[in-house]
Formats: sequence, structure tokens, C-alpha cells
Amino acid sequence: MKKEIIIENRLIGDKTKPFIIAEIGQAHDGSLGLAHSYIDAVADAGADAVKFQTHIANAESTLEEEFRIIFSYEDKTRFDYWKRMEFTPEQWNGLLNHAKEKKLIFLSSPFSIEAAQLLEKIGVPAWKIGSGEITNKLLLDFISQTSKPVLISSGMSKWDELADTIHFFSRKGCPVAVFQCTSSYPVKLCNVGLNVMQEMKKRFGIPVGLSDHSGTLFPALAALALDANLIEVHVVFHKQMFGPDTSSSITLEELKFLTEARNAFWEMKNLVDKDEVAEQLKETKKLFGRSLCLKTDADAGTVITREMLTLKKPGTGIPYSEIGQIVGRKLKRPVSCMRLLKWDDMEETS
Repeated sequence: MKKEIIIENRLIGDKTKPFIIAEIGQAHDGSLGLAHSYIDAVADAGADAVKFQTHIANAESTLEEEFRIIFSYEDKTRFDYWKRMEFTPEQWNGLLNHAKEKKLIFLSSPFSIEAAQLLEKIGVPAWKIGSGEITNKLLLDFISQTSKPVLISSGMSKWDELADTIHFFSRKGCPVAVFQCTSSYPVKLCNVGLNVMQEMKKRFGIPVGLSDHSGTLFPALAALALDANLIEVHVVFHKQMFGPDTSSSITLEELKFLTEARNAFWEMKNLVDKDEVAEQLKETKKLFGRSLCLKTDADAGTVITREMLTLKKPGTGIPYSEIGQIVGRKLKRPVSCMRLLKWDDMEETS
């Protein structure tokens, strides 16, 4: 399996900055205008990709589907909610083009074959598979035929299920990356599972990331410190916005902080040669260094003893390593304790 994947000429793996995906999900609440506003805001925050979810109610749901949480003031059923979240193919195409204009990679999770067909038609560059779709073999079969990169969320999967899915796509020629996530909204910090993310890297040898639903920055920052290749976070304009995922989301201001942290973390991974840096700092080292100095003023003719000597800044005078050549010598002039001792302060040895 490949340790790197490429999405629209963007390399994702250990040799590049972690790839940050801003998940909008249903934060637009069915408003096309708000969806476009999120694209602008995500671009301004410095993310690499903006991600939506493509729902087609008739292809995905039935009247028997229950709400995960009761939240809606206008939808009698979960089916009604999905219906209200739908955009037309033309509208999805407009969102994709807007993202391109903003130099963002456009992603959207399909929740039916029809949704995947729509996204394929408008030219989505890669697939994000939600953790609930791992067992949707019909959807996975369709996606596998496109040979496009596949990003897999693992939230509801056991190790064997996850391994089967990863190997299935790899055999079909689809580059794969996987996210550790916990499908709780919001997830408690103790259940984020950073250890699982690290284990995934060992087991699968593919790009690995964290898809976070905690509503805080802490998991994403910790994942960056642990060399995650991808970070996905739900975002909202404000934590008081309406919607089922608001408590699991960070704000756009926090997203900007995350992208800045990503850039800083990556810069700090630059390999440093300790000796080379020390050489560059040799003048600074003199400033902070120490040189031999008298503890108190001394008159001409004074014989220097070890007890009379101390070390003071800067390090531009006689170093401590030369103390053996100073002890026992006689001063040929008065010397103040407020300056460094010099070789010509002392009489020559016979």
C-alpha cells in the first residue's frame, strides 16, 4: 500500500504539511447561500479542503429512520431533514467551482450511490467515506471503480472491518488514507483515541489522520504533534448556531488558529544540526559566556590566588580553562573587579 496519496496535485503523507479539511456537514442548514459563505470563510482560515455531505433523501432514507438527536423545529422526520439538506446537481457544481476559485479542494461524503454518481459527474477529486458507510457494499463498489483517492473514517469499525475496507480499495487501485474518529457528538476527550491513530500507521502503512468531533482544538493539536497526515474538523461560524453538529464543531477563528499551528508545527520539524547552530551562535555565546575576573579590587604587586578569582560576563576574556596559568602570578598594575582580567595585567613568568 502507498504511504502517500495525491489529491489535485496535493501530496499527502509524511513528507508534506498535514492536510486540513474543514467539515461543513449540515452546518449550512439547507441554505445554499450559507454553504457558499462557509467556502469563503474556510479559505480565509487557511484550510486545504472544504467538505460537505451529499444527501439524496429518496435514495438514502426511509420514514423509519430515527433522528440521532431531536433538534429540528421544522422537520417531522429524519427523511424530511435529509430532503431539506439537498442541493441540485447544478448547485453542487456551483459549490465545487467556488471552492476551486478559492484554491480549496472540494470534498463531499456521498450517502447513496445516487449521491456518488452526482459527485462523480461534477468531478469530485476524491472520496470521503463516512464511518457509517463502511458496510454499504453497493456504494463502496461504485466508488472503487473510479480509481480516485479514498479517505475512510473508522468511527464505527472494528480492526478487521477496517482492514478489509482498506485492502478492498487498494486492490482496486484506489489510493487510501484513513482517519481515526469516534462517532460520538461531541466525543469526550478520553475517547478521542490518539493511540488508535498511531496504531493505524503501524498496521496499514498509509496516510493516517484524525477526524475530530470534540468541539475543541485539543485533539487536533495533539494529533499534529503526533505526526498526523490529515486533520478533519467540523466547523461553524458560531457555537450558538442551530444544528445537530454545533456542539461537535470548532469555530472559524479556531480553524484559523489550527492552520497556523499546523504551519508552525511543520516548520519546527526542520532538521537542525546542533554543531552548525552552535557555530552560528558563537558571538552570542561570548555575550552570555564567562571570563576570569577578580572578586575584589587588587593593587599592583598582588599575587593572584585561586580564591581571588571568579567568573563574570562576557565571555570575551580569559576562560576558566586557563586558570592554572594565572594563579601565582603577580599583578603589574592595579586591577578593578569591575572589569575582566587581562593577560597584560600580569607580570611575565620567569
